Amino acid sequence: MKPPAGPEEARLPASDIRAFASSCTMHGLGHVFGPGAPPARRGLWAAAVLLALATFLYQVAGRVHYYGEFHHETALEERESRRLTFPAVTLCNVNPLRRSRLTPNDLHWAGPALLGLEPAEHAAYLRALGRPPAPPGFMPSPTFDVARLYARAGHALEDMLLDCRYRGWPCGPENFTTIFTRMGQCYTFNSGADGAELLSTPKGGMGNGLEVMLDVQQEEYLPVWRDVEETPFEVGVRVQIHTQEEPPLIDQLGFGAAPGYQTFVSCQKQQLSFLPPPWGDCSSVSLDPDFEPEAPGPLGTPSPGLSPPYSLMGCRLACQSRYVARKCGCRMMHMPGSAPVCSPQQYKDCAHPALDALLRKDACRCPNPCASTRYAKELSMVRMPSRPAARYLARKHNRSEAYIAENVLVLDIFFEALNYETVEQKKAYEMSELLGDIGGQMGLFIGASLLTILEILDYLCEVFWDRVLGRRFWNRKRPQRPSSANLLQEGLGSHRTQVPHLGPGPRPPTPCSAVAKTLSASHRTCYLVTRL
Repeated sequence: MKPPAGPEEARLPASDIRAFASSCTMHGLGHVFGPGAPPARRGLWAAAVLLALATFLYQVAGRVHYYGEFHHETALEERESRRLTFPAVTLCNVNPLRRSRLTPNDLHWAGPALLGLEPAEHAAYLRALGRPPAPPGFMPSPTFDVARLYARAGHALEDMLLDCRYRGWPCGPENFTTIFTRMGQCYTFNSGADGAELLSTPKGGMGNGLEVMLDVQQEEYLPVWRDVEETPFEVGVRVQIHTQEEPPLIDQLGFGAAPGYQTFVSCQKQQLSFLPPPWGDCSSVSLDPDFEPEAPGPLGTPSPGLSPPYSLMGCRLACQSRYVARKCGCRMMHMPGSAPVCSPQQYKDCAHPALDALLRKDACRCPNPCASTRYAKELSMVRMPSRPAARYLARKHNRSEAYIAENVLVLDIFFEALNYETVEQKKAYEMSELLGDIGGQMGLFIGASLLTILEILDYLCEVFWDRVLGRRFWNRKRPQRPSSANLLQEGLGSHRTQVPHLGPGPRPPTPCSAVAKTLSASHRTCYLVTRL
């Protein structure tokens, strides 16, 4: 016969560290806490596990620190396109006002501020202009508008534009939009203003862009009376190529085209993409020129509100408008905002000095836009016109050959090719890469994974439940155990009632020969064994 089995060995509770180590997927714990191993071996395994864990934590700390530095990298890529939107082209004559349109009233109001004239010099200046002096009893107007002066006396595009073609098709002044800059009244081709459809080109090279012939009208240039800041010494036009969303800053970013030359401008489109903080410093919030924060702060701080898309030039103009409006109580005519336009005297006494001081201090902190487009340019030029062409143009426009040579220029703007460059800032270290590195280090040094972390959390919950919550719950809900004496008495009584007398005589007393009592490990089951 098979010998009877002994009592079962009590199972280890789930909160026991030995039970957790024997089932955990983290390498080495079973050798440290497993039963039956010599202490020396368990100590060596414990040292190895601690060393691997320390190395893992060191590597993780280095990766997290590198991620917290928010590095970025710049990627340059060249792409092709079937069709490109043609940029906006702004033209300004370097001479702001035509001499034939100035009046004694203009000299009275704008002469000291814009031309550097003293009142006693007005008569001599009018003679230099070829104009009669002011009549006796002349009375200036009670008010004066600088913007109206430039609109009336500035060079008219109808007089300057001799010929215009876009991709071989004729164009005219109706394809240009009037805009005011610091150089006066200027004109923008393909501005997209008032919902106009933007022009595009399916080809690159000469003949597939804008070609204009301009008359700079040197006979209308103002005489140089004295050297002041706004006095132009050159002749020709200023040109700026920009996007439709970006206002021109032609006095700082424009290039020149001189009469007597045909200037070729080969463009290449570049799309720039920058990262916002903390990886970069770009912004996409426009600056409101009329918004003034309650507390003084950086002039370039973006402000909420409905405004055009953010651009670097728009931010600079809005910043300058804020500064001049705060210092002088007005704005210059080319600045955005709702402040009134400065008078000529305010131009001279406050606006010009304040703007120059702002530009010298470079106080406008305008970050790069998160997405922008710019155009790289290559310029070349040839002399024009040739002698046969000069005679032909003189007959066509009823001018002399000398006038054509001194006043006429040709500007040819086109795309070099339909491919364009993208310059994009990218995060050098993404969150997915950080998690991948942590997972790789975890698997290499301690042989663990994400599920191992869940196992550890589950074990901690078991410990908390068994050691804290379980003990309190058991002390409150456990019933009162019966005493051993009562168990013995009940056992004997039931034995007497259940064993009948089978003999013919009276039933003899039945003494107990032995009583054994056994309590289980759970203290909830009692066994009473009685042998008659």
